[in-house]
Amino acid sequence: MGEPRADKVAVVAEVKDKLENADGVLLTEYRGLDVPGMAELRETLRPAGGEYKIYKNTLVKLAANELGIELDELLIGPTALAFVGEKADGSKGDAAAVAKALKEFSKKNDKLVLKGGVLDGKAISSDEIKALADLPSRDVLFAEFAGAMEHMLGDFAGLLDNKLQEFVGCMEALVEKGGPGGAGNSSEAAAPDSSEAAASDPAPEEASADDASDDAAAETPADEAE
Repeated sequence: MGEPRADKVAVVAEVKDKLENADGVLLTEYRGLDVPGMAELRETLRPAGGEYKIYKNTLVKLAANELGIELDELLIGPTALAFVGEKADGSKGDAAAVAKALKEFSKKNDKLVLKGGVLDGKAISSDEIKALADLPSRDVLFAEFAGAMEHMLGDFAGLLDNKLQEFVGCMEALVEKGGPGGAGNSSEAAAPDSSEAAASDPAPEEASADDASDDAAAETPADEAE
């Protein structure tokens, strides 16, 4: 057997790269789908990060086998692969939205048949693709989560405001009463009773008449005494 052609090697490498980097891949049969229909489907998948590609089954098998992914049973007949990659803005693709787009398109065009695929490294059936399509998209889930968080934060802010108002009311009532002990009690404790002050500080005793005469005698000169 000769060496594989360079173009086939390049295709296998491309498929392998897409399988490695995609969040998932959904396989469909497109037998009888015309060019305008194919273009419409690709346009439908693009906003969700879906890329619709057609390769030869043998080359897809080679790429999948090199990665240890079992797709042989799905690669029968005209098969196209919808890779879940990045959206146009560079954000992560949405597998549920890609599955929903495929399911909705197949309702309008029965030539598109869901076959199965691989999601997060696990094989999924066509029924599981349909179940995946019924799940809310990533954007819807984020919007619901953001709404729930906004509501919760609003409730918390209202509760906090009520508690703050209660605290301010308590502080104002405390100030009006003059503090923890009351204004009247503190002023009474600070001013001593005048009668008690008088009793605790007796007036100095007056000197007796005898003491005064003794002092006068002591100051008289000795020659005058003679």
